[in-house]
Amino acid sequence: MQPSLHKLLISVDTPTVCNAIEVAQGKRGFNDFTRGTMLINEPTGVLVGYASTAKIAAVAPPQDAPDVVRARRMAYYKQMAEAPRPAVCVIEDEDFPNAVGAFWGEVNTTIHKGFGVAGTLTNGVMRDLGDMAPDYPVVAGSVGPSHGFVHVTAVNIPVQVFGLTVNPGSLVHADRHGAVVIPPDVILDLELAIHKMQQTERLILDPAREADFDFKAFEAAWKAFEDART
Repeated sequence: MQPSLHKLLISVDTPTVCNAIEVAQGKRGFNDFTRGTMLINEPTGVLVGYASTAKIAAVAPPQDAPDVVRARRMAYYKQMAEAPRPAVCVIEDEDFPNAVGAFWGEVNTTIHKGFGVAGTLTNGVMRDLGDMAPDYPVVAGSVGPSHGFVHVTAVNIPVQVFGLTVNPGSLVHADRHGAVVIPPDVILDLELAIHKMQQTERLILDPAREADFDFKAFEAAWKAFEDART
C-alpha cells in the first residue's frame, strides 16, 4: 500500500471507502462489509491495515492442557508482534452472539499498541472503557465487565466478524460504522476513486449548504451531480 493511500484511508470514514470501492469498480453491489451495529471505544477512531487473525472463546474453560493453551497464546502474541505493517488485529469470538469474555481492555490494547498494531476488529467483548490505550481503536460487538474463561483457540486463519469474512492479510478499513475488506483489484485505483467521489459529492453538498438553497437550486445541483456520476 502506497503511503499516500494509507494516509488518505486514515483520514476518511468507512462509508466513504465503501462508496469509493464501487466508484473504482464502476458498479454498485460491493458486498464485503459488516452487518449490524458495532461499538467503538473511540468515536473518531479509524483503523486501517492488513488483517492478523485469530479466534477466541470464553464461555467455558479451555479443554486443552495448560501448556498447550499457553503455547497457543504466545504464538498469537508473536504473530501480532511480527505481522506485516500496517497491521490490524481481527478476532472472531466463537461464543458470538453470546460472547461474555472481554479480551479487549486496558492490558491487551496497551500490549497491541506497543507492538505497533493499528487497532482491533472483533465480534467479541471489550471493557475498561476510559482505561484502554489511547489512539488504539477497538471496533467490537459488545461491552461487558468480565474476561470469563477467555483463551485463544486458533491463529492465522479466516474469521467471521458480523457477517464479514476476513482472511489473513486482507486489507481492512473500520470505524464506528463497521468494517470493510478492500478488494485487492481496486487498491491501485482507490486513491483516485476517493478523490473523485468527494469532488462529485461537493456538487450537491456545497449548494445545499448555501442560505438561498431551494428546490430550483437543488434541481440544478442534482443534475450536475448525476452527470458527474455517469
